[in-house]
Amino acid sequence: MLADSGVTIRQADADDAVNGVRPRWVALPETVEEVSAVLRACDERDLAVVPAGGGTKLHWGSPPERCDVLLDMCCMNSLLEHAAGDLVVRTQAGLTMDALAAALAEKGQELALDPPFTELTTVGGTLATATAGPRSFRYGTARDLLIGITVVLPDGTIAKSGGKVVKNVAGYDLGKLFTGSQGTLGVIAEATFRLHPLPADRRWVTAELDRAELPPVAAALAASQAEPSAVEVDWPDPGGPIGLAALVEGTAAETRALALLELVGKGSVTEQRPPWWGLIQRDEVLVEVRFPAAALRAVLDAAAETGLSLRGSAVSGRVLLESWHPIGERELAAAVSGLREKVEAAGGRVSVLSTPYESVDRWGQVSGLPLMRRVKERFDPGRRMSPGRFVGGI
Repeated sequence: MLADSGVTIRQADADDAVNGVRPRWVALPETVEEVSAVLRACDERDLAVVPAGGGTKLHWGSPPERCDVLLDMCCMNSLLEHAAGDLVVRTQAGLTMDALAAALAEKGQELALDPPFTELTTVGGTLATATAGPRSFRYGTARDLLIGITVVLPDGTIAKSGGKVVKNVAGYDLGKLFTGSQGTLGVIAEATFRLHPLPADRRWVTAELDRAELPPVAAALAASQAEPSAVEVDWPDPGGPIGLAALVEGTAAETRALALLELVGKGSVTEQRPPWWGLIQRDEVLVEVRFPAAALRAVLDAAAETGLSLRGSAVSGRVLLESWHPIGERELAAAVSGLREKVEAAGGRVSVLSTPYESVDRWGQVSGLPLMRRVKERFDPGRRMSPGRFVGGI
């Protein structure tokens, strides 16, 4: 059985369930070669595999159609190489974002990603779910900062793309394909990122605005020569005010923050980030809305009708809606349907990342689905990698 692969294997228990589906075994590889051995063994036995990092987002997406093996990457948690002079780092996929940040900070550098749950979120999980933080407005997302990747394909083939390529898959940018793939194409084993120096200083401009005030203020902040790194909003009660926080980093941070404060017209400048900054408080129900920045007003109006709380970027076109009270199946389905109709009319899209109700349409209509199906067929023709977890049942 799987023990023949030479990898540590244990029986799964209830805590290993993937969105309610309990695997039979948990594999604990320590090297890329061991990941390859597990996938080869699963290929030979037609076993379905779901990769896992810190487990913070295993309940996102649809339940897998089947899950024989949970591939736990917790033992692949090493920082492999830090070329500080080149601002480049290479890590194993199981390294947590907190541990990576601490190691880089010793050299005065950072990976400018700030996803939620950093104490548990892993490098691989951040890539697989394409999780973005507030500062993606300035620095870009994980896909933008990734310069090299090592993956293991469903048949056990080890492939590399980008920095220090050993073996490539002709015609594919593996970094872009695997970022956001939700574990449906293979296993992310290692990643190489471009780094930035730690900012010398930080200031936040905070204020409370009403719904009508926010869109013009957000547009002015985004275009400001003071160059904010992020402009985040927190709207816990659709009937109440919206908390605004704009981050300025680097040289002359206080002077630039005061310039932003003048644009906002109210509020204050502080050295402390707001307690809600970049966090997901409750995510049994979690809805992601992506939209053109110019559609912010339409998104706010649509979100207000759902009764859900809202948090996210006012300038990057990405917000999350959460439920702060028990919400029934019909109520949530109606809220998502109404939200999706209005957001799509404004050029955006709505994805339900997490819901306890399988009747809720998680993805809506996805124009690129035929291409995504062809890519899935190319990489995983046996449908053994996280089958059914992603859009369209991929």
